[in-house]
Amino acid sequence: METLIVNKFGTVQGWSNITFNMLGRDVEGITKITYDDTLTKENVYGAGNMPIGRSRSNYEAKASITLLKEENDALLNSLPPGKRLQDVAPFDIPVKYEIDGVIKFHIIRNVEFTNNSVDVSQGDGSIAVDHELIVSHIDWNVV
Repeated sequence: METLIVNKFGTVQGWSNITFNMLGRDVEGITKITYDDTLTKENVYGAGNMPIGRSRSNYEAKASITLLKEENDALLNSLPPGKRLQDVAPFDIPVKYEIDGVIKFHIIRNVEFTNNSVDVSQGDGSIAVDHELIVSHIDWNVV
């Protein structure tokens, strides 16, 4: 009898497989992380109407996180009085993905906070704080 494979990838990764470390500690009060990078590539034209080559120019990385207000407050409380999250020196964020005993890392490099805000409305059961981050680059698939 042939074994039925429901998913050729086996157990797939989800939010519960991610560990997020920031400023030397695992962060529990995080509800979202987004990061991506792009490298601008363009076709280069010469004689005729077909590309004769391809150029590469600027690299850009972006990242953002959403923290529960309690986690955000804990970060603020770890700073000296009068300091803001935007005053924190650049740091790296390793994101660990673990599934079936295999561990992979992505590292978001030279992260800095660009904002701090609160947006809460009547009826909200929790308060989420969205942070846009400035980053230099992302190391993908680090072992």
